[in-house]
Amino acid sequence: MINNQSVLVIEAGRAERHYWRDLWRYRELLFFLAWRDILVRYKQTVIGMAWSLGRPLLTMLVFTLVFSKLAQLPSGGVPYPILVFVALLPWQFFSSSLSSAGDSLISNAGMISKVYFPRLVIPVSAVIVNFVDFLIAGVVLIGLMVWYGFAPSLRIFAIPLFIFMTFIAALGAGLWIAALNVKYRDFRIIVPFVVQFGLYISPIGFSSTIVPEQWRLIYSLNPMVGVIDGFRWAILGGDTQLYWPGFLLSIFLVLVMLVTGIAHFRKTEKTFADVI
Repeated sequence: MINNQSVLVIEAGRAERHYWRDLWRYRELLFFLAWRDILVRYKQTVIGMAWSLGRPLLTMLVFTLVFSKLAQLPSGGVPYPILVFVALLPWQFFSSSLSSAGDSLISNAGMISKVYFPRLVIPVSAVIVNFVDFLIAGVVLIGLMVWYGFAPSLRIFAIPLFIFMTFIAALGAGLWIAALNVKYRDFRIIVPFVVQFGLYISPIGFSSTIVPEQWRLIYSLNPMVGVIDGFRWAILGGDTQLYWPGFLLSIFLVLVMLVTGIAHFRKTEKTFADVI
């Protein structure tokens, strides 16, 4: 007798025909993976919470010392620690997501080689975990603003747009690195260098307004420039201006990175189980 129950049949080509529907069906797996990593990082540990708060805080102190005290760069009337920390929030989210999403497939090799599910679930869950770190670090920014008596303007209501930009930038870049890392393990060595290099070429310890006008559009080819400028425009308010040509270029580059990242990931996904 055959039980009259629904059965998932794994057949050739099924993943191609029903991929996005399967992605929705496996949404619980997405949240389970994210929740598992969050628990590992924060449950019964002080280091996880201290790392989320201490890393951007220590980086802010170093950048403030170097760029404000030694180089004496202008802050536009904003307390320099706040100027730096506002930029560190999206950058830490992006860089941490790039690293963890890049390693996510290798870390979950056992799952990939044994069961079927849309592999896109794994790097997306890694980005979600780092988004939690981003929210926790935001508490430090609130504390700094209270300490310095700095109140945001109404522009603060635009901040969800820039958070979303950071999320899709992190996801797009993370998908590229995750897919490439499966085939070329050298990317595990390259990514930390790229992250460190990006820290210094992005306007974190300084305002992008110090870049000469004729070079600002070229400088904005780094998509995180527009994202960071957007955070500062939304949170700092006042005389902070948004360089619209560079910001629009950043939006375009972030979308291109996401679309091509998904396309490349989907193209190579079918080989992950064999290569990993």
